[in-house]
Order: sequence, then structure tokens, then C-alpha cells
Amino acid sequence: MAEVIEITGLSRINDAAKQFIEKMDDNTVFAFRGDMGAGKTTFIKAICEQLGVEDVINSPTFAIVNEYRSGSGELIYHFDFYRINKPEEAYDFGYEDYFYSGALCFIEWPEKVEDLLPPDSVDVFIEESDNGSRILTMNV
Repeated sequence: MAEVIEITGLSRINDAAKQFIEKMDDNTVFAFRGDMGAGKTTFIKAICEQLGVEDVINSPTFAIVNEYRSGSGELIYHFDFYRINKPEEAYDFGYEDYFYSGALCFIEWPEKVEDLLPPDSVDVFIEESDNGSRILTMNV
């Protein structure tokens, strides 16, 4: 079933993040898909903030993975696979320890590691509309 959330502007992103969190259910691995500049990192940052993360939240483009703790102490992993050239590179940092840990995993550029994603990962598509708003579609 697809859940759709419209983000009409940055001033509404926290409301959209709250809606997203309500729809996460027991899922833990979320594959964020969208063009460069679609707002994947910005939206993941908003989700983390709504979950109570107090650390600086930024794209793990060079680190590949950033680790955060929610306000309740829950682990959150934020991945950016943009710089991965082949899926085998994900083995080098032990992706399975993260993906199958039960912790929240937010993944940018999952296309780079498609075959490594858990079968129950949730696809989240972010697209920019003609009017500049973002349409987020979550396939749960």
C-alpha cells in the first residue's frame, strides 16, 4: 500500500516528518529514492530531529554512514551510497550488521546496493513537483 505525503515547503517539513514517523510502523530499513536535489537528506534530517536526535545531522556522503541516537536512545543509521561504485564496497564496512540490527536505517542512493537491501525494506520516493513542492510516496 502506498502512503503519499506532500511537502509544500520547508516550513511544512516537520509536519511531513511527523506523518512519516506515524506511518513507519515496525519497519526499520527505508530506501530513499529520488533525483539529486530532491530533498532526501533534508527530509531524513527532519525525521531524525522529530525522533529527538540532538547531534548535527548531515549527509554521510564521504563517511557512507552516520550514527545517531534518538531522544529515547534508539540507534539510527543514515547511509549515503552515492560514492559506492560497486555493491561489494558495502561488504567492507559490514552493511549487514547495520541493515539487520533492528535499528532504524535511512538509506540514500539505495540503487547502488539494490541486491543487498533486506527484502522487507520500505521504498520511499521523493519527487519534486512543478510548483516546487515535494511528493513523498512510501510503499509499505
